[in-house]
Amino acid sequence: MSAVFQRPSLLRRIAPVFQGFDLLLVLALLLLAATGMVAMYSSGYDSGTRFVDHGRNMVLAAFIMFVVAQVPPQRLMSLAVPLYVFGVTLLVAVALFGVTKKGATRWLNVGLVIQPSEILKIAMPMMLAWWFQRREGQLRPLDFVVSFVLLAVPVGLIMKQPDLGTSLLVLAAGLSVIFFAGLPWKLIVPPVIVIAVAVTLIVWYEPQLCADGLDWRILHEYQRQRVCTLLDPFRDPLGKGFHIIQGMIAIGSGGLGGKGFMQGTQTHLEFIPERTTDFIFAAYSEEFGLAGNLFLICGFTFLIFRGLVIASSAPTLFSRLLAGAVTMIFFTYAFVNMGMVSGILPVVGVPLPFISYGGTAMVTLGLGLGILMSIARSRRLMQS
Repeated sequence: MSAVFQRPSLLRRIAPVFQGFDLLLVLALLLLAATGMVAMYSSGYDSGTRFVDHGRNMVLAAFIMFVVAQVPPQRLMSLAVPLYVFGVTLLVAVALFGVTKKGATRWLNVGLVIQPSEILKIAMPMMLAWWFQRREGQLRPLDFVVSFVLLAVPVGLIMKQPDLGTSLLVLAAGLSVIFFAGLPWKLIVPPVIVIAVAVTLIVWYEPQLCADGLDWRILHEYQRQRVCTLLDPFRDPLGKGFHIIQGMIAIGSGGLGGKGFMQGTQTHLEFIPERTTDFIFAAYSEEFGLAGNLFLICGFTFLIFRGLVIASSAPTLFSRLLAGAVTMIFFTYAFVNMGMVSGILPVVGVPLPFISYGGTAMVTLGLGLGILMSIARSRRLMQS
C-alpha cells in the first residue's frame, strides 16, 4: 500500500520565513510606528495626503526590512565593497554633474532624481565592518588610519555639496564602527579635547565670531549662521532664529501632560515651520507634553538597547560592528533631531525616526532595521 503524503498548510510553508525574527525589536518598532502615525495625523491633517503617505512609507520600510532580513550576514559582507565603491562613485558624479537646488548640489538625474549620499549611511558602516573583519586578530595603528581615510572620502564629498546633516550621520556611523573595533583611547582623547576647547572659545567669543561679514573659512555661510543662531536665536527672531524659538515655545507650552491631541495652537496656527518633517517633535511635545516625550524617549531607548544586545551577541566581528553602527545611527537620528528642535544643537535637517515625514529617510531606516533583523535571525537559526 503506497504512503499518503499530506501537503503542508500555507501557514506551515511560510513559517520558516518568519522564524528567528527578534520579537522585542518588532515590539519597539510597532510602538514607535504607532506614535508616528498619531503625531502625523495631528500635525499633517491639513497638509494634503501627508498622513496617508506616511503610512505608505512605513509599509515600504517594513517590506524592505522583511526582504533584507532574509539576506544572511555573510551575503551582506560580500556586498560591502561594491556598495561603498558604487556610493562614492555616485558622489563624485554629483560633484561633476549634479543637480543644484537652493544653492546645494546634492542630487543626480539618472532618469529620476536621486540623492546618492543616502546610500553611504548604510554603505559606510558596512565597508568599515568588512575592513576590520579582514584585519581581525592583527589590528595595527595603520589599520585605523586606513579606516579614517575610507571614512573621510565620502564625508568630505558630502560636506562639499554642502549637506551638513547627512555628513554628520555618515560620520557618526563610521566613527561608531571604528570605536567598536577597539580604537585606542590615546587616539580618542586629543580630538575630544580640541573640540571641547573650540566649542568653549566659540561660546566665549560669540559676539565677535558672529559679527556680520566675518568669514569662518572652514564653514559655509549658512553653516556659520546655524551655529550663531544656536548661540543666540534672538539675534534674528523673525528670520534665522524663528525655527528654534518657535520650537522651544511649543515644547515649553506643552507642560507636563500636553494640550491634548489635535489641540496644539503653535502647531495648528502654523507657527512651527516644517511641522511634519524636521520639527514634528515640537508639534508632538506641545500636544503630549513631558509625559509623551518620556514615552517617546523610552521607546527609542528600548530600540537602541535591543540593537546593542543584538550586536553584543552577534557571531562574527563583521556582524557585531555592523549591528552596533546601525544601532548608533538610530541614536544619532533621534538625539540630533530632538537636540536641534530643543535649541541645544544647530538645525541640520535630520528627521526623527518613524515620526517625521520622508520617504528617503524611511527607506534608509528600513534597510538598517533589516540588517539588525538579519543578524539577530542568523544567530537564532544557528542556535536552533
